[in-house]
Amino acid sequence: MTAAVQGSLLDLGDSPVLSPLAGRLQRTVLTGGAWIELCPNWLTGGDEIFRSLLTAVPWRAERRQMYDRTVDVPRLTRFYAEGEPLPHPILALARDELSRHYRAELGENFATAGMCLYRDGQDSVAWHGDRRGHGKYRDTMVAILSLGSPRQFLLRPRSGGASMRRTLAHGDLLVMGGSCQRSWEHAVPKTTKPVGPRMSIQFRPRGVT
Repeated sequence: MTAAVQGSLLDLGDSPVLSPLAGRLQRTVLTGGAWIELCPNWLTGGDEIFRSLLTAVPWRAERRQMYDRTVDVPRLTRFYAEGEPLPHPILALARDELSRHYRAELGENFATAGMCLYRDGQDSVAWHGDRRGHGKYRDTMVAILSLGSPRQFLLRPRSGGASMRRTLAHGDLLVMGGSCQRSWEHAVPKTTKPVGPRMSIQFRPRGVT
């Protein structure tokens, strides 16, 4: 698979580096016991990683039942189960660093990695929460590392109310915590603006999907 991606000006010739999380995370408290944290440019030097993952990951095109017909899922995906080798060493480092930083609050480690490839502005993910497994009935966390072209990330309360948005750029980290998967929903909408490909790597604890 080949795709054009606009490299970050911060990535010029740099080796991939994860910055320390302590002191850099910006927490926003939401309603219902939910929160999000954002660490802009957590990963630098990610251009080479993005290009490597385009070819190293066995991306899958899925189809899904939608009412009375089967439709294409508007993105490519790959799931890495607990204990399965990840397709780049920096992703294992990212998972371990997230576990170290959040273990006291989360009560467990991050264990799995789901990956999505949004090929252009027509790829998207609809409103949802990661509520299968124990995320349905207890607080948990989902950490998202974004690579590639910036895309809008939307959140809204399940009970109704105003939505909010964050622009996730190349190397940004977004963590959803507390009751966020139960009491809020999130989405990546389609856009008619010309955008390049974007990857989302979602780190989750065991039993959260």
